[in-house]
Amino acid sequence: MKLDNRGLEPPEPMVRTLEQLENMPDDEVLYIINDRRPIYLYPELEARGYDHETRELEDGSFEIKIFKSS
Repeated sequence: MKLDNRGLEPPEPMVRTLEQLENMPDDEVLYIINDRRPIYLYPELEARGYDHETRELEDGSFEIKIFKSS
């Protein structure tokens, strides 16, 4: 699943991401694209049992892979 959060003002990207995770099966991976590195999202993901990998894209946005911790 992919969620494009570009163009949204905080906290909307974080809210949309967490809502999507609540409705996803544990074995599914969520990819989000944000205009900024989501530093406040990372501790929330970890508290909910998710791991994440972040990479910066050529246009300066960030793609974050979110998946359930094993």
